[in-house]
Amino acid sequence: MKTALIIGASRGIGLEFVRQYREDGWRVIGTARNDEGLAALRELGAQPLKLDVTRIESVAGLTWQLDGETLDVAVYNAGVNSERTTGLAAITREEFDRVFHTNVLGAMQVAPLVLPFVDEAKGSFGFLSSRMGSVALMDSNGSWLYRASKAAVNSVVKATSLEAQQATCVAMHPGWVRTDMGGENADIDVQTSVAGMRRVLARAPGERATHNGGFFNYDGNALAW
Repeated sequence: MKTALIIGASRGIGLEFVRQYREDGWRVIGTARNDEGLAALRELGAQPLKLDVTRIESVAGLTWQLDGETLDVAVYNAGVNSERTTGLAAITREEFDRVFHTNVLGAMQVAPLVLPFVDEAKGSFGFLSSRMGSVALMDSNGSWLYRASKAAVNSVVKATSLEAQQATCVAMHPGWVRTDMGGENADIDVQTSVAGMRRVLARAPGERATHNGGFFNYDGNALAW
């Protein structure tokens, strides 16, 4: 039985990853910060792990919690949006820390701990990024704190891919998705987004030469950095 680890799986895109993998018969380990999120994972038949990616003492226990596992897929989905801004709006230190601690520091703390388990399975390690993190495609400076955090995530993914021995590491843009973060006017539903990203992850190991360290839209198209 194949195993997937979804980090940040209590709702939205993360929970949909859990649901779809479980429906396909996978064993799924999902992480959440609170009891409500852990309960939602249990309801779907996933193995719940309590994890707060912003707290180093919480992340430190991940290695022994995964001891003996081989991960066919791992997804770093934990992330928060920034306050919506236009132009070069002033950013408070508190807001910077809130966004970067989850989106970037969390990914940097988790990646070296999880990668060996994905390497063991020659699996896929996906990180939720955003088209808004692309420097080449930037045509607006709205929400520039969030954009900066996702550009940093892309750098984390590239660095992780250089460390990977057998795993394939990819950054993924989920599209503009109708979730609590994306809002009700977004382009696509969460089922479509996750199904597409799962196809990216399934395809990646067989095309490791072109996919490792790559940046992909949910529909499989490559994105410019």
